[in-house]
Amino acid sequence: MAELFRKQAEKYAEARPTYPPELFQFIASKTARHDLCWDVGTGSGQAAVSLAELYKSVVGTDTSAEQLAYAPRVANVRYVHTGPTPSLPFLHGHVAAPSTVDLITVAQAFHWLDPASFHAQARSLLRPAHGVLAAWCYTVPTVDPAVDSVRRRLYAESGPYWAPERRLVDEEYRNVEFPVDPVQGEEGTGPFEFVSEREMDLGAYLTYIRSWSAYQTAQEKGVELLTESTVGDLVEAWGGNPEAVKVVKFPIFLRIGRVRD
Repeated sequence: MAELFRKQAEKYAEARPTYPPELFQFIASKTARHDLCWDVGTGSGQAAVSLAELYKSVVGTDTSAEQLAYAPRVANVRYVHTGPTPSLPFLHGHVAAPSTVDLITVAQAFHWLDPASFHAQARSLLRPAHGVLAAWCYTVPTVDPAVDSVRRRLYAESGPYWAPERRLVDEEYRNVEFPVDPVQGEEGTGPFEFVSEREMDLGAYLTYIRSWSAYQTAQEKGVELLTESTVGDLVEAWGGNPEAVKVVKFPIFLRIGRVRD
């Protein structure tokens, strides 16, 4: 998937939603300390910048150097380019020493990780009994009934071009491997639901669709998902004025837990 993300890095940084403060406040309230956070699959730094307001130091890692190039530079955020499955010695040398991380976050990337390798990494780096793992995804956004109807049809047409891992997102991370214990005050590990809202005109909404990995894959196969007919349907559903601004809502589903004793 790194090759796909290299091709779409600029669109991804431009079109993807930011995350609501309530999400980060909830996560931060579950960690006993706020010294060090490791943001896995940081991409263009959407989550890392917000986490930097709540933790003394944030290390964002990603397999795409191109996406990291679009990440904002913040004083207490450090970015590290990694391979698909970095070794423990690499992580200990470039991310954090063993048992020193208060929080590991994975925003919209958990489904790309190898569960066995990643959970071993998390156990190694998180503080014993206190370290917290938080992973979340957002599903396709909602706008209004007219736009959503066209989007549902387009998403169905895009189905053959998504990677198999996308199923975990469609399932709202309910079926991911998550071998951690509930955090204090919660009965389970989620998913806990949040929402991200973003104002978009139709051009921005189309840019978001073009940032789909399925859109990139379809184009590589010579298929244009945003046909003239589909774009016309979206213009009509948008009310006939592409420059009109609408509120686009991205449902967010969070899994969170504490590393086991």
